[in-house]
Order: sequence, then structure tokens, then C-alpha cells
Amino acid sequence: MSDEYENKTGYQAQSSETISSGSGGGSRTASDIDYVRPAEVTDQDLYHGHSFITKWVFCQDAKVIGVQYFLLATFTGVVGLILSWLMRLQLGFPGAAGFMTAEHYYQFVTMHGMIMVVYFLTALFLGGFGNYLIPLMVGARDMVFPYLNMVSFWSFFVAVGVLLASFFVPGGPTGAGWTLYPPQTILEGTPGSGWGILLMCISLILFVAGFTMGGLNYLITVLQARTRGMTLMRMPLTVWGIFTATVLAMLAFPALLVGALMMTLDNVLGTSFFMPTIIQAGEILEYSGGSPILFQHLFWFFGHPEVYIVALPAFGIVSDLISVHSRKNIFGYRMMVWAIVGIGGLSFFVWAHHMYVSGMNPWFGFFFATTTLIIAIPTAMKVYNWIITLWRGNIRLNVVMLWCLGFIVTFVNGGITGIFLGNVSVDVPLSDTYFVVAHFHMVMGIAPLMVIMGAVYHWFPLVAGRFLNETLGKWHFWLTFLGAYSIYFPMHYLGFIGVPRRYFEMYDSPYMTSAVGMNEFISMAAFIVGAAQFILIFNIIKTLKTGKPAGSNPWKANSLEWLTPSVPPEHGNWGDKLPVVHRWPYDFNVPGAKEDFITQTTPPSDVVGTEVEKT
Repeated sequence: MSDEYENKTGYQAQSSETISSGSGGGSRTASDIDYVRPAEVTDQDLYHGHSFITKWVFCQDAKVIGVQYFLLATFTGVVGLILSWLMRLQLGFPGAAGFMTAEHYYQFVTMHGMIMVVYFLTALFLGGFGNYLIPLMVGARDMVFPYLNMVSFWSFFVAVGVLLASFFVPGGPTGAGWTLYPPQTILEGTPGSGWGILLMCISLILFVAGFTMGGLNYLITVLQARTRGMTLMRMPLTVWGIFTATVLAMLAFPALLVGALMMTLDNVLGTSFFMPTIIQAGEILEYSGGSPILFQHLFWFFGHPEVYIVALPAFGIVSDLISVHSRKNIFGYRMMVWAIVGIGGLSFFVWAHHMYVSGMNPWFGFFFATTTLIIAIPTAMKVYNWIITLWRGNIRLNVVMLWCLGFIVTFVNGGITGIFLGNVSVDVPLSDTYFVVAHFHMVMGIAPLMVIMGAVYHWFPLVAGRFLNETLGKWHFWLTFLGAYSIYFPMHYLGFIGVPRRYFEMYDSPYMTSAVGMNEFISMAAFIVGAAQFILIFNIIKTLKTGKPAGSNPWKANSLEWLTPSVPPEHGNWGDKLPVVHRWPYDFNVPGAKEDFITQTTPPSDVVGTEVEKT
């Protein structure tokens, strides 16, 4: 609009800004209800691929890169799933897999844990959803550094290749446990103590290097490439979750990087960063002076923020899904934003609660137990806000909402068991039992997985232009939800009766007779839940061929990703003109409005007389 006009409406600009006009030698100010400040940067110049290779392989479009991340992370997740099946087969029915030795079991445990936490969940949330959604949700054409974004994905691709290559080297992959604790990690007698741990460390180094490139892209895009009117407090909570998680990763991953580098040097050059003086079979080894506890501190300084690197994007995504599918504005938006930021900050002060059994000073235990309980406060605030958002909402009980409700229940259950483990006196006897396995998987495995599934069913119409089959989706949800609880609820009981984790084969004990049948039941449930995930793969393939067309904005949502000129969005997202934002993305069922949603691009002049939120 022109800078020269008269304001006759009597309304103030939402941006609370004034416009100066210097025409005619005079100077005057006016405010306008629809005014949004001009763009501060020029429009982004994009590279458009001209061949199959440059459009779909070495592509610079963030949406394609997001799909590439999603597919590769899903592939690694399937590998991790197969490893978990083999582990449960051994635990439930010892000897049923004739080829599996104790060495194989520990290698599968190690690879399963590292794959699922780093190469599946982290890559999928930040690499997959981050790349696809950030530019669309903030109104940008692409990430600010598209070429660097492409290099980031291919670094991740090489990291995955190096990791999986360890299955085919002499000695196989490392079997030291997914936490990679020295000194056993590089001592002879531990499976994969040669090439296995070396390839694991190299893969982690490549992963961190690749993510650093991608993470800088996310941060700068959110801070510098938002469209006109998109203030920070108008961003969807999905973007806030991914943004904060990226900040955490940029600060936490260096600890993992230096830990992997120093362990590589201990292994290859015989340094002693983590290796103390060791006597083996009566002989003193060449190592001396290193500290295994130092590695634990480095690992968990990365490891606990890693929990929230996965959880915060999940929190943001589930907030947006609940709001859209309950047709109600998110309760306490600013509180939700500051809770995300607060959780991210506090996550760096709780890492040593993983190390209560390492022999730390009791006062340190008291400090970390206290911070662990404190971080539950902003987390609980988010749960209350989700529930209040649902309260008296016009809830659509579709597949997306089922996954969201399943997440809330699962996350609360997992969080309650976390209060047990945050207390030193309770954690010490439970630390090496299946109680920890159950808690960790409920919070870090099943709960984020439910958000991923809800997000897939929600945003698949945007990616492919078609609805996923609702009936197949409900079968997928109920088999996963009920099956997951059949696996992990009994594990809490196994922990309470003292069944130890990390054991290749359960020993006979008159105090644990109930554990034998329960392990068989858990294993059968694990097989069923794992198989149920292939329902989604079948659903996607079926939908791509014969699915119901979704059209534009099928969920009647407000956020920018649903407002692109074409569905699926083309490279550049917005055609000739970037959108202009006038409000937050949560104006649902506003009194006085013609429809039950008001998009972010709807100007104030179109909703005069309604009770819209001032954002």
C-alpha cells in the first residue's frame, strides 16, 4: 500500500507503528489498521535445479531436503527396530535365534540405542520437520543458505553410511553400550573394540559437523528471514520448539564431538584422556592418568539436553496439532513460549542425575536432584496448557487428535517415573534395572514417536496433496498405543523386583519367577508393535496412488504453511509475492467472525467487530 494516505478508521496499527509522509514539504504521521512495516531485506534469489539430480538428489530446496532427512531417518529407524526385535527375541526366548551370541546382543543394544536417539529422532525432528516447516511457517522462500543445507544432509548421509559400515568390519560394531563408557569401550574383550568404536566415533563427528551447518541455517532463517509482520511472538509453537532445540544442539553437540575425538585418539594413538592405569592379566597397560568419569560428564552434558532436543520440537508440534484439531486457540501462548525457553536453559543443569551411581559427592547429588525437580515445573505448565486448550474445545477425534492424546498420556506417565529416578536414594537401587529402560522409552521413545505420527497424518496433505486413510490410521494408532503400554508398563514391575538391564540372558532366581513369563509377553508385544508401524508405510504408498485429494488448507488452519499458492508448495513457496502477517496462528472460533478460523494473513480490516486476540 502507499505510504501516503489518510487514516479514517480510528483503529491503531497492530504493529503499533506510525508512518511519516514527507510529501509536499510537510511532515505528518498516521496510523493504519492494516499497516505492516516494509521488508528490511531484499527477496531471496534461489537456485532452481534443471535436472533430476539437481532437483531431487543434490537439491537445494529445503522441502526436498526435509523429505530426504525424513526418509533416511526412517530407514535408520527401521534398522533400529529390527535390532530391537532381535534383542527381545533373545530376552523372551533365549536361544531361539541360534546365531546370536552374547557379543551380538551387546552390539545390537549399542547400535539400537545410538541409532534411535541420534540418527532417527534427532535427525527426523530437526532435519525432517525443521527443514520442511521452518521456511513455510515463517514465510520465507527457503533456508537462508540453501547450498549449506544440502551439504548438511549429505554429511548426515555419509555419517549413517559410516555407522552402518561397522556391521561389516572385522569384529563388528561396538558393543560397549550406547553410552560408550570407557575404559571398556576400547579394551580388548569388548565387542567391536577396534574398527567398531572407531567407525562409531567418526560417524558421530560427521553427524555433528553436518548438523552444525543445518543448525546455523535454522537459527538464521528464523531470526533474519521471517516475512513482514511475522514477529517472534506470532510464530507457531512448532517453530519455537525447533528453534530452541537447535540452540540446545549447538551448545550440547560440541561436548559429544570432543568426547568422540578424544576417544578416537585414545583408541588409535594410545593417549589417555579417558583411560586410567589398568592392570590386565597381571600386566600394566600403557594407559595412565585418564579419567573415565570425564567422558561420562561430556557424554551426559550432551545426553540430557539431547532429551529436550527431541522433546521441545515435539512439544511445539503437539501444541499446534491440538489447537487446530480442537478448534481453539492455544491456552497461554506466551507462557508456552517461555516454558520452552526455560526448559531449554534448565536442561544444561541436570545432566549428572544420570551419574548418581558414579560415586559423586552427595552434595552434587542434592544439587542435581533439585534441578531435576525444578525442570518439571515448566514441563508441567505445558501439560496443563494442553489440557486447558482441549477443555470445551470443538474436538475433532480424528487420527491426528488420537496421537496427540496418546502423547499427553504417555508423556505424563513417563514424567511421573522420572520423578522416581530424579531422587538419589530411589535412583541408586533402580539405576541398573528395567525400570530405567521403561522410563527412558516412555519419555524418549514412545511419546516423541506419537507426535511424529500425529504430525505425519496432519502434514501429509501438505506434502502430497492427499489425505492418509483414516481407518488404517486408527488401526495404526491403537495397535501402537496399546502395544507400547503392554511393553513398558510391565517393565516397571521388572525393575521393582530387581531384574537387571544389560543382561544377555536372565538367570534363574526364586525371587524373579514372574519375570520369565513377563519377558515372553513383552517380547510378543514388541513384535506386534514393530509390525504395526508398517501400516503407516502401506498407508503412504496406498495414498500416493489412490488417496483422497486434500485441496488447499484441508484442516482449516491459520498458519502460513497452509496458505501457499499451490499444494504441495513449489520451490520458493510463495510465487511472486511473500505473504504479510497480521496476527498469531491461533485465532479459532473468534466471537463475531464469519468462520471458525482466521488465517495469519487476514488483515484487521476484514475482522472489524470480532474479538480477536491482540498479538
